[in-house]
Amino acid sequence: MTSGSQPVTIVVATFNRAEYLRRLLASIGQLEPAPAGVVVVDNASTDSTGEVLQTAAESLNVPLTVHRLPVNAGGSGGFSAGVERAIADGATWLWLMDDDVEVLPDALASFAPWLARYRCLHGRRLDHTGEPFFWQHRFNEFLGVHFPVPGNVFANSPVFQTNVACFEGVLLHADVVRTVGLPDPRFFINGDDTTYGWLISRQEPVVYIDRFVLRKARPQKQIDLGVRHLNDSSNLGRYCGMRNRGHLARYLKEHGRFNRLGFALGTVLTAGKELLRLVAVERTLSGVGSLWNGWRESRRILDDPDWAPMPALAPHESDAQ
Repeated sequence: MTSGSQPVTIVVATFNRAEYLRRLLASIGQLEPAPAGVVVVDNASTDSTGEVLQTAAESLNVPLTVHRLPVNAGGSGGFSAGVERAIADGATWLWLMDDDVEVLPDALASFAPWLARYRCLHGRRLDHTGEPFFWQHRFNEFLGVHFPVPGNVFANSPVFQTNVACFEGVLLHADVVRTVGLPDPRFFINGDDTTYGWLISRQEPVVYIDRFVLRKARPQKQIDLGVRHLNDSSNLGRYCGMRNRGHLARYLKEHGRFNRLGFALGTVLTAGKELLRLVAVERTLSGVGSLWNGWRESRRILDDPDWAPMPALAPHESDAQ
């Protein structure tokens, strides 16, 4: 992307979704203006992802870097590795996204007017039917839970300021990453982007702009609760969601924002939401054991004397000067 001399590198984490990845890369090829490059982190896929990437390398109209991991490190590990690779290769802006979305052709043009004002921003997203997807939230430090913000958050402004990020579409300046550090790969999936956005928000604004830039390509089971959509999940997602509260608690402690009573209440609310998801969306109770095991692991993380936050990266040469 050359608009405003602000080159954007797209970072994609993928695992065994070859057809969705193909559609995403095809949509990236339609971007106007085009991105500076694409970094795809292949989380040791075992399907035809390699063939899709080889074809894209020959046909995509922008440079494509494939970074294959020896094992599946989850979305968290994939984005951590992809961001590290993109910055090492000289990226200025990094647009993170999952493999099951498609970008809208004018997405980078929609971001361009805001890049001089903000360094962590999101556009809006459509679901697979083309309807607006509700995803505006704010993080409550006392409970350690992010809550939906009801109503039209763009009623009075084209910008909605929050304190969470979403790796399915966040656009980051590389200097933000250098200051905060890489996304924490220990989360594997679930909660990594919420925590990362909160860390960024302690230093500078995190915003959503009133422009649609992505469309979800993969259908999901969901129910509309009025104030938010509740999607289906998986036993792995439930386990990680509960386990990762241990990592979140440690980050809150690092910044002097941890309240044991409030966080315990937030854990109860989190478990309750997952039980509602099981009953109302997936119509099963088979995932209860995953919630319990994740909670037990979160206790171990909370008491781990060797736990440490992700470190800041070395400053850019221009920053040092």
